[in-house]
Amino acid sequence: MTKRDITLTLNGKTVSGQADPRMTLVDFLRVVLKATGTHVGCEHGVCGACTIVLNGEAIRSCLMLAVQVESQEVITVEGLCEEDGSPGILQDAFRDGHGMQCGYCTPGMLTSVHALLQSNDDPSDEDILEAIGGNICRCTGYAQIIDSIKIGAERLREDKS
Repeated sequence: MTKRDITLTLNGKTVSGQADPRMTLVDFLRVVLKATGTHVGCEHGVCGACTIVLNGEAIRSCLMLAVQVESQEVITVEGLCEEDGSPGILQDAFRDGHGMQCGYCTPGMLTSVHALLQSNDDPSDEDILEAIGGNICRCTGYAQIIDSIKIGAERLREDKS
């Protein structure tokens, strides 16, 4: 199979790589572009571990082919960091609110929440539950995740002021 050239904007930077036409986006991100923060879970779009933001919308990268993101904008958990690579506001909020334990679901949770907060900077509990409803966490019981999201939303609102 002939590899295809793919150019996209990843976390604000234009990047390129080659992929077989049937390579999934999650594999392209991790293997070709070395954006390993995106996790591979069920590979069926059920667990949410591979969630990224594509053109402002949270999507499952295991359900999309790499060739489909040509000229698109992708944000992974690495894109939520500060310029110097230190944790961003949402990541700090998850730490401070104890919204992670083993950390496997955390990148997908963070990108899902990032997409939510881009359109709704003061989400209700229902909004938050809807945004993270497709992300499975086996450790926290979700209460700390919801608290962390509220902390992050508040900090992001303060940061805008």
